[in-house]
Amino acid sequence: MLVRTTTLALVLLTAAVGRADDWPNWMGAKRDNVWHETGIIEKFPAGGPKVLWRTPIAGGYAGPAVANGKVYVTDYVSKDLTEKMKDEGNFDRKGSTGIEAAHCLDEKTGTELWKYEYPVKYAISYPAGPRSTPTVLDGKVYTLGAEGHLACLDAEKGTKIWAKELKEEYKTKSALWGYAAHPFIDGKKLITLAGGDGSHVVAFDKDTGAEIWKSQSQDEQGYSPVTIIEAGGVRQLIVAGPRAVRGLDPETGKRYWSTPYDATSGSAIMTPIQFGEYLYYAGYNRKNLLLKLAKDKPEVAEVVFKDKAKHGVSPVNVQPFLQDGVLYGYDDSGVMYAVELPSGKRLWEGMGPVGGEAAKGSETAFIVKNGDRFVFFAETGDLVFGKLTPKGYEEIDRAKVIEKTQSAFGRKVVWCMPAFANKHAYLRNDKEIICIDLAK
Repeated sequence: MLVRTTTLALVLLTAAVGRADDWPNWMGAKRDNVWHETGIIEKFPAGGPKVLWRTPIAGGYAGPAVANGKVYVTDYVSKDLTEKMKDEGNFDRKGSTGIEAAHCLDEKTGTELWKYEYPVKYAISYPAGPRSTPTVLDGKVYTLGAEGHLACLDAEKGTKIWAKELKEEYKTKSALWGYAAHPFIDGKKLITLAGGDGSHVVAFDKDTGAEIWKSQSQDEQGYSPVTIIEAGGVRQLIVAGPRAVRGLDPETGKRYWSTPYDATSGSAIMTPIQFGEYLYYAGYNRKNLLLKLAKDKPEVAEVVFKDKAKHGVSPVNVQPFLQDGVLYGYDDSGVMYAVELPSGKRLWEGMGPVGGEAAKGSETAFIVKNGDRFVFFAETGDLVFGKLTPKGYEEIDRAKVIEKTQSAFGRKVVWCMPAFANKHAYLRNDKEIICIDLAK
């Protein structure tokens, strides 16, 4: 939520010192990976940016959310979970029993204000902890655990307002890498992937937890967060899964259209991206799909290209960023591509802010735009300033900010989406969450 003032004097003062933003859910207030604040440093100071606080937490891939002077983050603690089990992720489910928790921290000090926790049994790959960033809205915080525990909590007190065990309620099991699709709020509805027959996607009343509608079937949930676009003269809820991409009526769940999509190992993770009348989706193992949506017929979605070799980008960990008709993102190969839409032509490739000379597979750097540049958080634990253009990647500066505590493909990484608010960066790994000062 943008900070609003009630007098002209305060408006002018706010403009003079730079605007403050919250980061209340995955990818920011508008779920677009744009950080609107000004007054941010151009380069890092000698020795790196100042760490304002550090707070111990346990394992997880879920990024933090920041709203109304508080930071919300989730984690998982288990005596059964060994470092070897975490390192052996990939395509093997690992069983463990432990406690998932949502933590509320004071934004200024990192002091824990409350904790909501519950027992859980894990049977997923990469079993370090939750994947989904909390969502904060209207005095409530919504969390989704790796095994499908969906909760609505009082944002001030941490008390439970309602909760759902999605696997039990919809008679399904978690996907191989767990529940990872960040829930989406649309009006009074909280929309999430549940799984099960006729309940691939479910809309709940965000205040009571009552089911409003359920819709569609796929053989598992998949990992792609839903989104809402304007197409065919109507609002469409775009729901992507391991066997199809679909456009639904967000008010009823009724299907407008469906296009087959065969995700390798179910691994399609990005949210589909709209570019004018086009919709792009892709995933692991060189998969790609470009659809053309009709301007006045909501039931029409035509395939422009599908699984076309040496075209597009096939992301697995990081949401690509669309700017001026060019899509920038990390491929499952570990290479960063710039892709022209709607042609799908690759304009350039490189390692980008991850650095290095050769990709090892699934390299990751989260991409957030700030002004005329980007802020990247690389799996190396580096925060990086740089620019992306159709001609290439230009690095401005970088600083090591947090330890690599996770493992993937035989290397140490940190695969957790950051948050940016109040001229700060909030980053976590499997040991701590930190707040970094980025103000000029």
